[in-house]
Amino acid sequence: MPIGIIINVLSVFIGGIVGTFAGKRFSNDFKLKLTLVFGVCAMGMGISAIGLMTYMPAVILSVVLGTALGLRMKLGNWIHKGAVQMQKPITQLFEGHHSDLSHEDFMGTLVTVIVLFCASSTGIYGSIDAGMTGDNTILISKSILDFFTAAIFACNLGWVVSFIAVPQLIIFGALSLSAQLIYPLTTPDMILNFKACGGFLLIATGFRMANIKDFPIADMIPAMVLIMPITWLWTDYIMPLLG
Repeated sequence: MPIGIIINVLSVFIGGIVGTFAGKRFSNDFKLKLTLVFGVCAMGMGISAIGLMTYMPAVILSVVLGTALGLRMKLGNWIHKGAVQMQKPITQLFEGHHSDLSHEDFMGTLVTVIVLFCASSTGIYGSIDAGMTGDNTILISKSILDFFTAAIFACNLGWVVSFIAVPQLIIFGALSLSAQLIYPLTTPDMILNFKACGGFLLIATGFRMANIKDFPIADMIPAMVLIMPITWLWTDYIMPLLG
């Protein structure tokens, strides 16, 4: 398993513990402004990845078609429903949670955290990238953000946040393993365009984290599935036609 996944999982686990015991020292203003910085960092990661693309039309087409497909499938809603089901056993295990929130607010916030750590575009992109290329840069950078994010959420939810590292490990590990099986079928152009496609999702994530624009991040995820076959079609068929 890529070291980046292990680091990411540990960052959530340790961040949840730190937030549980030291969270009361964080003011609301501190947490709000730090979250804005998270957004800027995500945008920077995205810009760095976009600069790697080899065929811009193929990447743009993948992002547009992938998002349209995700919206049509209501993928974001399905991911949210999956998180709702996942939070039920977690809530039962940690029924005596250390939180001042009402039961409804606690469950609603927990679902948000599960989606954030287990089904975010950054995590999915980073896990697949690490599995295919061995590059853990995205996951390690994400781990820095996740540590502080977990600590902030643990201020209200308690150490239940640390437990989310378990399903995160399972999901990211499965994605990485699948990516390793796909890698022999790829080309350098496919890999670079995949990174660039993930970069667009990272920028959209940054805008959302900074509360600038609420992009449909979950619905954009299919773009990362389409980018490789579209790149193959572009290089083998469309480019020869264009001369």
